[in-house]
Amino acid sequence: MEQPQIHNTPIVIAHRGAQFLYPEHTMEGYKKAIELGADFIEPDLVMTKDGVLVARHEPFISETTNVSELPEYADRKTTKMLDGVPVTDWFVSDFTLSELKTLRARQSWEERTHEYDDFFKIPTFEEIIAFAKAHKTTSGNPVGIYPELKHPSFHESLGLAMEDIFLNQITKAGYVDKTSPIFVQCFEVSTLQYISARSDVRLIQLIGAAGISSNGDLHFTKEDGSYDPEGQPYDFILSKDARTYSYFATEEGIKFVSTYADGIGPWKPFVISYSKASKEEVEVLAPTDFVALAHKHKLEVHPYTFRKEDTLWSNNKSGATEYQLFFEAGVDGVFSDYTKDAVSARNKFLASKD
Repeated sequence: MEQPQIHNTPIVIAHRGAQFLYPEHTMEGYKKAIELGADFIEPDLVMTKDGVLVARHEPFISETTNVSELPEYADRKTTKMLDGVPVTDWFVSDFTLSELKTLRARQSWEERTHEYDDFFKIPTFEEIIAFAKAHKTTSGNPVGIYPELKHPSFHESLGLAMEDIFLNQITKAGYVDKTSPIFVQCFEVSTLQYISARSDVRLIQLIGAAGISSNGDLHFTKEDGSYDPEGQPYDFILSKDARTYSYFATEEGIKFVSTYADGIGPWKPFVISYSKASKEEVEVLAPTDFVALAHKHKLEVHPYTFRKEDTLWSNNKSGATEYQLFFEAGVDGVFSDYTKDAVSARNKFLASKD
């Protein structure tokens, strides 16, 4: 059964900014994404040693900055346990904001342009809010922000609890209810529940998977059945809750999400999966009932991430673009690295409905 979008017009979320061109999470990238027609910009938030929220995709930064080439920070390389996995790198939590501002951003994708590497600074959440407040989208609306609180349990273990600082910033900025141009996203459930009890802004429960089988089924643990950080909320691990992200694709799980959130941000195969006989042979499967279940419980669906490098879709025999298939499946928005492509596909989809 066809499920209409909760949004009359599906929103385009610029995943980490205009990531196809500029290094991710830079003011220049966010600005470019808005110029290309995005409705929302997406800053991933981590915390500095002195308690400032800044935009980086992960708490470790060797792949997205020039930190490894700066001799003054050579001794900052360390190993920390991140969601139960040891990671050796440079961590934002070991830098003050003033130190972090001496770094420069780099493109994390090898195959994308690197002509803007080592030019742009790491922005603070406060700077991103100020930018959003000062600009309009190409359609004349306020620039929406779509922040993700990254690894809150990890930060809390370092004495850098994120939630109250985040809440204070968005409240001060006037993001206070469902009409505010903001969605707040997180993979950890307890963080969203905490915010839900203290603010009326729209919240999105992110869900992922550990991988995908050749028949298109998702799996949520390692092959031996052990914990995989991609397949289960880490706060569930800490509280000894056995539910994986598979739970959130059931009606019971979606009903649970509706008690504290306004939508779900699933990895794309939750909505439309694919089977593969080989790397060359990929079959796009029919949409699941995920969108229908979410809409039944008044939850929006914003799948991630749409990008040209996702070559699994290049052999789609129907000829339809990935965007078209997902818009037809009823999703309410898309996270895209390629803003212009997403906007064009959205406009084409809307024109086909007229």
